[in-house]
Amino acid sequence: MAVKHGSEQSIQKMIFENKQQKNKRWNVEKAIPFLLLITAAISVLTTIGIVLTLIVETVTFFERVSIKEFFTADKWYPFSATAASYGIMPLLVGTLKIAFIAALVAVPIGLASAIYLSEYASEKTRRIIKPLLEILAGVPTIVYGFFALTFVTPLLRDLFPGLEIFNALSPGIVVGIMIIPMIASLSEDAMSSVPRSIREGAYAMGATKFETAIKVILPAALSGIIASVVLALSRAIGETMIVSVAGGSTPSMNMDVTSSIQTMTSYIVQVSTGDAGYGTTIYYSIYAVGMTLFVFTLLMNILAQFISRKFREEY
Repeated sequence: MAVKHGSEQSIQKMIFENKQQKNKRWNVEKAIPFLLLITAAISVLTTIGIVLTLIVETVTFFERVSIKEFFTADKWYPFSATAASYGIMPLLVGTLKIAFIAALVAVPIGLASAIYLSEYASEKTRRIIKPLLEILAGVPTIVYGFFALTFVTPLLRDLFPGLEIFNALSPGIVVGIMIIPMIASLSEDAMSSVPRSIREGAYAMGATKFETAIKVILPAALSGIIASVVLALSRAIGETMIVSVAGGSTPSMNMDVTSSIQTMTSYIVQVSTGDAGYGTTIYYSIYAVGMTLFVFTLLMNILAQFISRKFREEY
């Protein structure tokens, strides 16, 4: 009887322990969604805080400088003691100039890389090349900046003797090199997601591999490819260190790529490093420029999402 009583106690103990473990798991299951909600809320609140800070400081700037002058004046001379001018256009032109040169470099090379990886490379080659491409995206941008200043610019000066030390061409090319992995990797993902049956259908019609890639796969993956290009250009527009190191600090409205320029991001860096005192109009101008940059990149991201949805192919 003593043995039977001990066995009953052991079973009761096991049931009790199982119930405790189940309660613990149940409590963890109930706590996890709450913790995930907190982390999501932190991200959202941080974004709201950043936007509110930008808005408040930008409003302070526009209490001192008219919106009309900001968007229509063609000179950006905030440090002038006698005739300060706050026209954003020269900074905008400098930024778009860099993005345009970067697009000329990155789009053809990135798309060619994506076509090779998706349609021609063996699985082993793809496993080697794709991570190497993505490592390129992880190089610090300050390193790219010094690469542009100390290697690319002297190389270009051999070809274009009139090229200034600080110019738009050199940082534009290097920004293009920087965004190649983004275009290549995202475009390759889009092309690889096209079903195999579509390729086989093209081959059955007598198309070559190149014709299949250009006339069948590229159009089928167009939404992903365009979205990757728009996102990469958005990254190029927001690039800071390369243009700060190699582009110079001369706001200009001309289209010359051989002379010094200034972009929106490089101006923010210039002022943030101590060229203006806290509370001055110049200090608040970096928030107005930052807000312009924020709106610009936001529109680019919305455009990328719209294009992705508009041209998406359902298989």
